[in-house]
Amino acid sequence: MSQQPAKAFASQADLEAKKVTFTKLSDNAYAYTAEGDPNTGVIIGDDAVMVIDTQATPVMAQDVIRRIREVTDKPIKYVVLSHYHAVRVLGAAGYQPEHIIASRDTYDLIVERGEQDKASEIGRFPRLFQAVESVPPGLTWPTMTFEGKMSIWLGKLEVQLIQLGRGHTKGDTVAWLPEQKILFSGDLVEFDATPYCGDAYYGDWPATLDNIAALEPVALVPGRGAALTTPEQVAQGLKGTRDFIVDLYAAVSAGAKDAKELGAVYKEAYEKLKPKYGHWVIFDHCMPFDVSRAYDQATRHPDPRIWTAERDIEMWKSLEG
Repeated sequence: MSQQPAKAFASQADLEAKKVTFTKLSDNAYAYTAEGDPNTGVIIGDDAVMVIDTQATPVMAQDVIRRIREVTDKPIKYVVLSHYHAVRVLGAAGYQPEHIIASRDTYDLIVERGEQDKASEIGRFPRLFQAVESVPPGLTWPTMTFEGKMSIWLGKLEVQLIQLGRGHTKGDTVAWLPEQKILFSGDLVEFDATPYCGDAYYGDWPATLDNIAALEPVALVPGRGAALTTPEQVAQGLKGTRDFIVDLYAAVSAGAKDAKELGAVYKEAYEKLKPKYGHWVIFDHCMPFDVSRAYDQATRHPDPRIWTAERDIEMWKSLEG
């Protein structure tokens, strides 16, 4: 029997450009989406613009700015980081904002593992770091942090930044327009895209999704995938994300309980999840990282270990080599 060729590492083989959509959700809220690539949220207030998640480089941010300038000439004063991952934050310099805002937990993660994450992510997904040379040296540092909840007023428009619980990372932040019931979830919610769980808290994530549902959003911008523009679509996005998290952790924790090695657990989990989720964007990219983190949590690492470029390759070879 012929042996299957080894999969290319992470998403290094993904070279196909995606079509960008700029969706108007209200007079104040827009979603910049790209067929499963990382999304950016835009909130236009009375006197200023807020951007939620930046794209991966300042050059890539220019396309977001171009779309914003088609609908408003107000200054882009605020950039909000939903979490610390490089693909979400390294474009911040392109907006020249007055403030970069993140949760204190996100700030602490940047201190602890920002450099390693930057090198790791650029290696995993080169296409998402177009013109990587445009990223300034060093890291993207928040100029303002909060714990739990804060409000930013764009004139009379209130934007609430809220930590609803751990999930994708321990620092996850959502942006919420309470008057319009529109939510920007970051990677806590994905739609027809595989959740990346390499830095996740599997035990907390479902309850965090419940907290999102309790707000009763009428529209939601997920971290990846199309904007969800009705309550029914929002419910679908929440359910899909929850089902994946629960199914994956159940498969992995069962194998860990039976004292199986990571490699065997990975093969079993992959086969269990592929029929239901294998058509989602970046499924093959995410699964080794997702299973590795789930196995860690089910065994001896309640908190995520730091991913380095070296650890990435070592893990990939052991599971997919």
